[in-house]
Amino acid sequence: MLIDLHTHSHVSDGTDAPAALVAAAAGRGPAGALADGVRRLDVVALTDHDTVGGWDEAAAAAREHGIDLVLGTEVSARAEGISVHLLSYLHDPHDAALLALFDAVRVSRDGRARVMVERLGADFPVTWEDVVDQTQPGTTIGRPHIADALVAAGVCASRDVAFADLLHTDSPYYVRHAVPDAPDAVRAIVAAGGVAVMAHPGAHMRGRIVSDAVIEELAAAGLAGLEVAHRDNDDAQRVRLDRLAQRLGLLTTGSSDFHGDGKPNRLGENLTSSEALAEIERRGTTRMVRA
Repeated sequence: MLIDLHTHSHVSDGTDAPAALVAAAAGRGPAGALADGVRRLDVVALTDHDTVGGWDEAAAAAREHGIDLVLGTEVSARAEGISVHLLSYLHDPHDAALLALFDAVRVSRDGRARVMVERLGADFPVTWEDVVDQTQPGTTIGRPHIADALVAAGVCASRDVAFADLLHTDSPYYVRHAVPDAPDAVRAIVAAGGVAVMAHPGAHMRGRIVSDAVIEELAAAGLAGLEVAHRDNDDAQRVRLDRLAQRLGLLTTGSSDFHGDGKPNRLGENLTSSEALAEIERRGTTRMVRA
């Protein structure tokens, strides 16, 4: 089975509607959405940032196109002053505590984005309206949309260039936003009946990564797995993470982190085993959407 457990729609920072993303995963989307040699996926997960806003549309599309769907969310958190992303799979979408956490993060992210745009606007031809023009109704605005506005204005050549320079965490234009401590976020996911997997934990090219000690703390809080097969985890990090997962009894997953046209990542470029998926489904509260 071809299983990709990490994708984004335009409900957060992807470029495709949830239905279009699912259609692409089922082999009915634009050329180039799928990785070389992949004709269609058997299972895809929708994991937009800090929201379940795309779940219903994605579920309807999954039934239409005959693909299994894992419903999830990528949850923003922080540990050791480092940004941490946690993939929450199959949690209760109505859990009040987790929804409150999502709302707080989105409000903070929006305020942070406005301050960053104000700072950038003092030196570059970009306004808040330019950023809004890069989004769809209901999108939570974040750095990717600011990057798109900078590209549209001719300031940066691509999202990747914008993130490596003006939007980097070391940039004078960068502003942090309020997120929960990672152990608290893991506990909130578990309390909502979800299965927590740490996204791209070895992505050192993005900035500092957390230590083994942090991952051990997260495992003690209920972390279920590590996303090992990801394009931002190099070979050395994959070896480290595999060994750590074995020692801590954690699942290992693989995913594309697909964002549509927003990133070069292609659906199915990294995959999760059917055994890991079966364990995630066994532990989760919400059922997978079956084709």
